[in-house]
Amino acid sequence: MSDLIVNKVANSGLITLDLETYFPKEAIIPFDLKAHLFMGLILKEKEFREALKATDWQQYADKYVTVMCSADAIIPMWAYMLVSSYLQPVAKDVYVGTVAEMQKHLFLKNLNAIAVQEFQDQRVVVKGCGDVAIDSYAYGEITKLLVPVVKSIMYGEPCSTVPVYKKK
Repeated sequence: MSDLIVNKVANSGLITLDLETYFPKEAIIPFDLKAHLFMGLILKEKEFREALKATDWQQYADKYVTVMCSADAIIPMWAYMLVSSYLQPVAKDVYVGTVAEMQKHLFLKNLNAIAVQEFQDQRVVVKGCGDVAIDSYAYGEITKLLVPVVKSIMYGEPCSTVPVYKKK
């Protein structure tokens, strides 16, 4: 009997896909409309426009910015559009919604940028554990992207996987 230890996982030809790699790493800066509300409730158009003109938009240069309102106020849709029009030329990306919603938007954008043809007829393990909590939508999205091209998809770690999909 040979004392040679064989790493069957390394020799299996499995490709591990770590979704954490696609999670946005850069900070997301919120632009909170609450700071521009009269008495914390009302957006006055004239004052709002003046405040936006006086804003130093360079502080948002090459940053991810989400436009939101943390106050329980009715904000007219044009206000989000107006802020976005100021941010769009300087920010890396602008999203109207919460920071968590923008993280999801960026994460899905990163996933959809994957060259799925690299996984053509491969056996892929989508890594299950990591330092960053990945929401279920990401696992659904990566499955949707990979099913048309891969031989199989598994979930977990290469040494302990759960079969998800196998090409027939």
